[in-house]
This record gives sequence, structure tokens and C-alpha cells, in this order.
Amino acid sequence: MNHFFITLLSFLSIVTTSCQAKKESIPWKNLIQNNTLEGWTVKGGKSIYELKDGVITGTTIKNEHNTFLTTNKHYGDFILELEYLVDPETNAGIQIRSNSFPEYNNGRVHGYQVEIDPSERAWSGGIFEEGKRGWLNDLEDNVSAKKAFKHGDWNKYRIEAIGDTIKTWINGVPAAHLVDNETASGFIGLQIHRGKAGRQIRWKNIRIIDENVRKYAQKTPVTVIVPRNKITASEKAQGWELLWDGKTKNGWKGAKSDEFPKQGWKIKNGILSVLSSGGAESAAGGDIVTKESFGDFELMVDFKLTPGANSGIKYYVDTNINKGPGSSIGLEYQILDDALHPDAKKGNHEGSRTVSSLYDLIQADTNKPIKKIGEWNTAYIKSVNNHVEHWLNGVKVLEYERGSDDFKKLVSESKYNKWKGFGLLNKGRILLQDHGDLVSFRNIKIKKH
Repeated sequence: MNHFFITLLSFLSIVTTSCQAKKESIPWKNLIQNNTLEGWTVKGGKSIYELKDGVITGTTIKNEHNTFLTTNKHYGDFILELEYLVDPETNAGIQIRSNSFPEYNNGRVHGYQVEIDPSERAWSGGIFEEGKRGWLNDLEDNVSAKKAFKHGDWNKYRIEAIGDTIKTWINGVPAAHLVDNETASGFIGLQIHRGKAGRQIRWKNIRIIDENVRKYAQKTPVTVIVPRNKITASEKAQGWELLWDGKTKNGWKGAKSDEFPKQGWKIKNGILSVLSSGGAESAAGGDIVTKESFGDFELMVDFKLTPGANSGIKYYVDTNINKGPGSSIGLEYQILDDALHPDAKKGNHEGSRTVSSLYDLIQADTNKPIKKIGEWNTAYIKSVNNHVEHWLNGVKVLEYERGSDDFKKLVSESKYNKWKGFGLLNKGRILLQDHGDLVSFRNIKIKKH
């Protein structure tokens, strides 16, 4: 062998040894030691856990409660990796930062759970809060993660819990990205979900990093989620409050009725949706409005369009105007599929009926950051001392002065010229429009000035 190849082999040996050293330097700790379940405790139900050759097998018992094999040690910040194989007819999860206190529902296990979901819904890797709030970060909009789950085969999770942020991966595909400060530490648990007898789930290669965790954290491209219909501590300090509680009809009614519509609107999983009824304006359930009227305010609303859909968020609405057919009258933040709905090409002022525009009056910036149809967008409206701004997904797209000469001129040239004093109310209601298309809303928040 010549000198060149000897040198090359020596170099490759050094590189390989160096790479192995770096890999071995990561401080992983196996959570299964000496092929026993020492350091683990069963909580909740009485389903069965068995350990053999490094694989934990959980088996359901008929009508038994959810059962959890939990670590005796509690963890705050950590990175957890494990593999699992799940029966397609059952459901399970990985508890993290979870607890069981006698004073809380007689010791019920509660806390964050990384879902194992072999159903058609395919939310494996999503984050659920067991025993408390329910879903915090589902995978409704994460198609790549939903497709990453392997039926009838082993799947691998990576879970990072650092500070108030939890990130998950399924088979290397980024899944969830949640910011929430409900629980800072707790045990790790392997859940057997209640169900028919004999369903099984297996876990193996369970390992954790709980030292210098930030050093080994990975970035994720997944949009961060703050639990829907909740006010964060910082928002509360700034004066924000929920305008819709995410569960009930409280605080809202029909625009032309004293009651909330009995049809045409749906509340499910923290989402408020106006249903499709053929595209007619306020002809099915009708518009809904806040029972309270507002003067100066800031408003945030998440909205999601379906293909070709039309709706709107109106403000300074007087429900005593226009008691007849059609929508109630007020200034409108337009919600529209610009590509498919014909209204995008209409209006008394060019472009004034496109998404996030001041309907029929002012066109929004054409470089607005609208997301794909089917994804959530955030509308923000600020009206203080007659200065009004429309924002979309964190970007200001237009502003104007209510009552200015320019504003009055725009109104005189619009469909609103027949309404005396249009847009000049000191106080008015907030309205969500029924335009006969399926549009969804959530995280409706207001800050009164």
C-alpha cells in the first residue's frame, strides 16, 4: 500500500473517531435501567405493563381507566426521544411535565401529552392537555407531520420541553410547536388509553437529556401556537380580554335578533364557524354581533377561509340601521378569497373589496402577507381617536382617519353614501358576517381604550 493511501486511511480514521467522540459526548440517559421498571410507577387505571428485552408492552383491560406508567423523577427542561409501535385500534400518548395530586380530581393524572393517534385524523405528535384543557396544538394544518406517521411500524418521537416552549418531531418531521406556561415540571408517563381488552402498545429506546438542554435543542419551522381562546399573562397585563370564550354563545347575539342564531353557526373545538348556505348575504343564520358596544378599541381575530369564501369583521355597527334584508351596517375589515371570489374585482374604489381592505372604501396593501386558503390568518384592527389601522398577520396594510374630509369623500363615492353619518358612531358593536360561505374564527380578543 502506497504512502498516499496510508495517509488517507489515517485521516478517515481520525475523522471517524472524532465524529464518534462528538456523538458520544451528548449526555443521553436511558430511562430503562438493568432491564427492569425500577424508577417507574403505575398511576390511574390498572392496565398492564410488562418489560422484556428492553421493550415495554402495555395491554388494555376492558373498561379500565386511562393508565400511566410514570417516572418517579420529575423533569423540567429536557429532550426526550423514544420509539413506539401502536395497535391501530387504540389511542395512546406520552405524558410530559405531568402530575397527580390528591387534591386534583382525586389524583387524576394531568398535564401535557404528546398524542399517539393512528386514526384517520392523524394527529400523532400533537399536544393535548390530559385532564384539563384538552387540545393545545393539534395537527389540523400540519399535513407533513400527519403523513409522517407509519402504520403498523415503529415510530420515533423527539420531544423538547425548554422553558415555556414544547416542540415535537415524528420520524424526523417537525410536528408541534407550543408556547404555554401552565406547568413547568412533572413526570414522564406512557399512557394506555381506555378501550377494548387486549389492545397493545410498545415502547423502546427511551432516553433523555436533562443537562445543558438548550445546547442540544433543534430549530423547527413549525408556526408557534399559543393555546386558542386564552389570554396570556402579558396580554392580560396590557388590558386584553376575550371577546369570545371559545365555548359558548355568551356575549353574542343575532344582528337582527335578541338571541344567538339557532342555525347557520357552529361552535366546536374552540372554533366559531359560519356555515355554508349558498353565498347569500345574511340569509341563513345571519350576522352575529357583540351585545356590548365599543368606542376606542384594539381587536384581534383569527380567521380561516375556505375556497371562494366571503365574510367580514365589521365595527362601529348600529343594528338599528338596515332592519331589512342584507347585512347590518358598519365599517368592514373584508375577509375574502381574492383569487376565487368575484367581489375581489368589484367595488367603487379599485381593490377595495379584497381581503383586509376597508370594504368598498380603501384597498389594503397589495403586498399583504395573506396565507394559503385553509390556513389561519390574524386580523388586527385598531381604532383610537378616530385613527384606524388594519393589520394582517402582523403587518399594517392600511390606515385612515374616521371623519376626515378624505374619509367623507370616499364614503360619498361608495355604496354607503345613502347612510347619513356612515362610520362616524362614537360607539358600536363588533360583527362577524354571514355571507353564506364557510369561514371560521377563533382567538377573538379586544382591548378597550
